[in-house]
Amino acid sequence: MIRPPKMNSNAYQMLSNLPSTVTRAGWGILYWWALSTAVHFGPTAIAADIRFSRDVLPILSDTCFTCHGPDAKARMAGLRLDREEGAFGTGESGAKVIVPGDESQSELIRRITTTDPDEVMPPPESLRQLSSQQVAVLRDWIQSGAKWGKHWAYEIPTPPQLPMVQAPSDQVRNPIDAFVVARLRAMGLEPASRAAKETLLRRVTLDLTGLPPSLDEMDSFLADTSPNAYETVVDRLLASSRYGERWAFDWLDAARYADTNGFQGDPERTMWPWRDWVVQAINQNMPYDQFTVEQLAGDLLPDATRDQRLASGFHRNNMHNGEGGRIAEETRVENVFDRVESTATVWLGSTFTCCRCHDHKYDPFTLQDYFGFYDIFNQMSESGSGGGGQMAPVLDYSTPEEEERLTASQRGVDESSRDVEAFELKKFPRAEGAPLTESAAATLPGNLPAYIARTAPVNRGVSQLVEAIHYFEADGNDPEYVKVLQTLLDRVRVRDDARSSISKVLIMDQVSVPRDTFVLIKGSYDKPTTTKVMGALPASLVSSRDSKSIASDGRLNRLDLARWLVSAENPLTARVTVNRFWQSFFGVGLVKTTEDFGLQGEKPSFPELLDWLATDFVQKGWNVKSLHKTIVMSETYQQSSEISHSQFESDPENRYLARGPRYRLPSWMLRDIALSVSGLLVDRLGGPAVKPYQPPGVWEEATFGFKSYQQDHGNALYRRSLYIYWRRIVSPTVFFDNATRQTCSVMPFRTNTPLHALSTLNDVTYVEAARNLAQRVMLGAFDDHQRIALAFRLVTGRRPNEKEGEIMMNRLSTLKNQYRTNSEDSKRLLLVGESPSDASLDAADHAAFTGLCQLILNLDEALSKE
Repeated sequence: MIRPPKMNSNAYQMLSNLPSTVTRAGWGILYWWALSTAVHFGPTAIAADIRFSRDVLPILSDTCFTCHGPDAKARMAGLRLDREEGAFGTGESGAKVIVPGDESQSELIRRITTTDPDEVMPPPESLRQLSSQQVAVLRDWIQSGAKWGKHWAYEIPTPPQLPMVQAPSDQVRNPIDAFVVARLRAMGLEPASRAAKETLLRRVTLDLTGLPPSLDEMDSFLADTSPNAYETVVDRLLASSRYGERWAFDWLDAARYADTNGFQGDPERTMWPWRDWVVQAINQNMPYDQFTVEQLAGDLLPDATRDQRLASGFHRNNMHNGEGGRIAEETRVENVFDRVESTATVWLGSTFTCCRCHDHKYDPFTLQDYFGFYDIFNQMSESGSGGGGQMAPVLDYSTPEEEERLTASQRGVDESSRDVEAFELKKFPRAEGAPLTESAAATLPGNLPAYIARTAPVNRGVSQLVEAIHYFEADGNDPEYVKVLQTLLDRVRVRDDARSSISKVLIMDQVSVPRDTFVLIKGSYDKPTTTKVMGALPASLVSSRDSKSIASDGRLNRLDLARWLVSAENPLTARVTVNRFWQSFFGVGLVKTTEDFGLQGEKPSFPELLDWLATDFVQKGWNVKSLHKTIVMSETYQQSSEISHSQFESDPENRYLARGPRYRLPSWMLRDIALSVSGLLVDRLGGPAVKPYQPPGVWEEATFGFKSYQQDHGNALYRRSLYIYWRRIVSPTVFFDNATRQTCSVMPFRTNTPLHALSTLNDVTYVEAARNLAQRVMLGAFDDHQRIALAFRLVTGRRPNEKEGEIMMNRLSTLKNQYRTNSEDSKRLLLVGESPSDASLDAADHAAFTGLCQLILNLDEALSKE
């Protein structure tokens, strides 16, 4: 079906007055025909509703800016159409490019309408072409006065006027619905009916907590007939500690969180305390502006607390290349690049990476802007050196248990050192009170004089002791000396292991003497120019005043940047943030290109709704829970996701919101659901990462055998996916659709590759979950019909209908016959995973129900948010 473009009010009124015998499709075609043939419904029918940012600028960006845009090196004929002075100036021919109010005197119109291949713009070889509709828009815009403006995303959002919609309460509950219903009716559509209570409960519980509702929660909601029943559920979910765990997962993708550094060596780091800080902050509903400031610059806050310094670890989550032969300064510079670009993605929705080497080709960001941001992040003590996971600056986050282990191990080293010292007094005789350097120890070969004569036993390291032991073992004349040295070596190793295990979290800091920043040629660390840059904000976004007036101490720092990002002067952060949340609820953002709000990004499907959400978010104190409640309380969110084939063809991505959200759930959530419905989930907040089941050899292959996966056991196997250990170069194998966490990622990954089915059907986690779900329903119901219904309800949130029940009963019968015939198969199946099976259950029946539960867990309805 052809999707009609946005109609201005005059055109829509004329078309809506056509005879009723003209179908919607018919008048839609008429409208397209009118535009394509440049037949206007009056002299200003199109122009009256033309907006520069919405209608004109995208045309110029798509077809003109490559040759006449921000990039000076690519600019042709000295013409710049991205700026007002260039567009209303004079071209090389002497003709005015745009003459407001007179398209006939505008060189722009002449060049885009001429048939001369040597003069037409865009030139044929560019493979770009203006449609007749786009030409009509440019004509009318010029004729109506060619009012200039900014790209919509760079204009400060203002609260839009709410549409006046006559609709029943089951269509319009809050302003979100008013915008959506008004738009749908303008398109001749109506919203879907409300989803069934069972469907809605499962949807909102998964969205707000990442876990399915329990049976008690289902029964309670279905029994509650009060008008506030749904809102009561929403408030309960927002208050749950599971809320923070669910929303932290999205944030960790954006923060590129992992438990290792990345690159070939991929050494371990301790960042889980920062992850726990995120969960706690979300659960406490920390205002998003404070959430921003503390993560970007918590260490710079006056009298910063330990938690605020910990929060600044956001920008230490980046990869770190400390491999042998690596140049430290190169690593440091690339780390700064990452922080600049991640900040731009998360808070500005902007593709700053383009500006690392040259001015942006489409957006108003320059090379100078990039290095102004760079200087802000260039002022920390990080040196780029170090190959371990505790590269300074770090925050000591040791636990009492870790401190006690270190203290005890140091006592062991001290004791053994005294034994070695006493032994060496006899082995290397010298005058009373004289040092070992005045004994035979000073004449030992190789490095041994330095290791023994000039180093006190308590200060000797592993390599020194190993060399000494090898020498005296080969000498063979003093096994007792070797024995005391070996004891000291063993205890030094224990002490060093305890020391390295102390939780030290990577955080940010600020150098006392500012580091000079120079623009780099094509981002090469070793090719600085002579252009010195001071910290600055993008000039196009702070045109009202310069960066110096924003700086708190004369030089812009991270705290100034963070405060500006969430200030009223920044047009992007609120829009970008609410759009990312919208994406999480509906599967796609109001702006589809979540990471790019620039001129090449997609225009918002509901621009007024986006601005209403953004301004309301700020007015309510950047209250995330309030925003989430507003979204899920809307009738738009509560709609049924059922759709006809023709409706799907007209809007496959549900951009116009005529139905409820429906899409495949992320793999991390599928794992949590399986653990939850099976009864295996260990619902505990926080702590170090865990290592559940994983196929053997994965780490070894990726690290050339240097890293081996040591699986955990017991409760650690059944923690939520948020807590799974994340090796940077080998993401957890159970996640088949997640960001790698190597760089900042704000877009969801959805895949229907064989990895999906192979994981959810065969991975130990899912097979064990199916086995425990089978055990749960066999012990929880008396006959097979009830057991099937219980399993189906636990997974899908509803009871099966008669046809579904019949299909599952037939499948169960087949499985029972198979496992009774092959008892060894049933025994093997019941041994999958470490959780015990109930020996009182018939093995064949248990195996059969396990197979049926695997089927239910892999139903499309089970894998999707309905």
